[in-house]
Formats: sequence, structure tokens, C-alpha cells
Amino acid sequence: PKIIWEKLYPADERNMIAMSMRCLLIEDGSRLILIDNGIGDKQDAKFLSHYYLHGSHSLSASLAKYGFGADDITDVLLTHLHFDHCGGSVVRQAERLVPAFRHATYWSNQRHWDWAIDPNDRERASFLPENILPLAQSGQLRMIPTPANPGQGLTNFAQDINIRFVFGHTEAMMLPQITYKDKTIVFVSDLIPTEAHLPVPYLMAYDMFPLTTLEEKKSFLQHAVNMDFILFFEHDPRVECCTLKLTEKGVRCGEQFLLAEI
Repeated sequence: PKIIWEKLYPADERNMIAMSMRCLLIEDGSRLILIDNGIGDKQDAKFLSHYYLHGSHSLSASLAKYGFGADDITDVLLTHLHFDHCGGSVVRQAERLVPAFRHATYWSNQRHWDWAIDPNDRERASFLPENILPLAQSGQLRMIPTPANPGQGLTNFAQDINIRFVFGHTEAMMLPQITYKDKTIVFVSDLIPTEAHLPVPYLMAYDMFPLTTLEEKKSFLQHAVNMDFILFFEHDPRVECCTLKLTEKGVRCGEQFLLAEI
């Protein structure tokens, strides 16, 4: 009931909540890896108006803050292909749709790609062809191997980056697990979109398979608290990272901080 969950995350008069589209940039030797890239700006005004975009942040400005531009990105790792995670992958140039990161390899996985390009009726509005098909047409798309069995373990992506696969929110969503300064940081994407979603039964209405998400969250959170993982939230506008603690109500947020503070 809303009267319960709104204590954690109050909605506005339109029954909406604010959500970020936080990306993660990783320098790994000669590679500059971008995890997700937000909604982009190529959709028409009517489409963008549904989401009441606000704030002063942009991906290009955030990259420039650290001395980088789109042409410096070597890899774009897409957790999944919903428009708010991959819309910045493609830009419109002279009426053509082309990859925004022209020197980058884009990474998805075959199970999720097949799911996205032939979408079910419920997810069709989230899988936009203009965000997806130009990646394959450009020749810049590569696939990360998907484990044969869900929960089989981690798939290696780079020296300090492994991929955890989950299947409740959408088919074969990828959660990057990063080793950084002797700590393990998990980019939890839409498995746990905000800190308010830490209680196991608190799931997004967007989840395709809610009971699968519930089991995945329960298992992951128990493992994460045991292993002292740090969670990196993509959609929480207030909490960027947190540790976890076990309470009488289950796993909850411990310390909150910025990634730069680690």
C-alpha cells in the first residue's frame, strides 16, 4: 500500500517520484568503459514530456568534467536496453541515426538482445528500435556470453569487472561487479533502482517477472551483506552508494556516500 511505502519515498501530486539516470565511467588501463548512458536527447518533445526531465546534469558535461568526450569512450556496457538506460547510445546526425560513441564497442548479450528486438507487448514501449538497431547496423555491437543457467555465477568482462546476470526485471539484465580499491562495487541497475527498494517485497511495477526479481533480490542482498559489497544506485537521486547491514527487518542501507569518497 502506498501509505506504507511512501514513508520511504514520497510521491508528488502527480503520483510520481524523482529518479536519476546515473551512469558509471571506469578507467581500466587503455580502456574507458561507460556503463549505461541515460535517455539521450533524440526523442521528440512529446515523448520526453511524459517523464518531466529536469536538472542540470548531462552525460556530455559529466564526461567533460573529467577531461573526456564521447570519442574517448572505448566500451559501452549496457545493463539492458530499456530506453532510460541506452537512449544515449545513438544520436541523430543529418537525419541519420548513428552511434554516439563512434570509437566504442557496445556490449549487450544475445538473450537480452533477442528479447529486445522482438519485444512482448508490455515492454514494447521501453525497447525503442531507434536506440537499438543502429548499434547492430554500425558493426560496433558485441555480445557477452550468457550463463546457461540463471544464478550460475559471474561472467568475466575485464580484469576487475565481472557480470552478474538477473532475469526478473527483464530477460538477462547485466549487473557489473567491480573491484576497486580492494572493495567490491555492484552497479545494481533495475534490480534495486533506489535505496528505498532494498526491502525484498518492494519491487518495481516495470518488472516482467516479479517473483523472480523477489528471489534474485533476496539471494543477492544476503550475499552482498555477507561479502561487504557496496551498492551503486543508478536511479536514486539522493543516494549514490551505500553499504549494507542486517537488521531485524532484513537487509537495509548502512553508510551512504559518494563513489568519489571511497
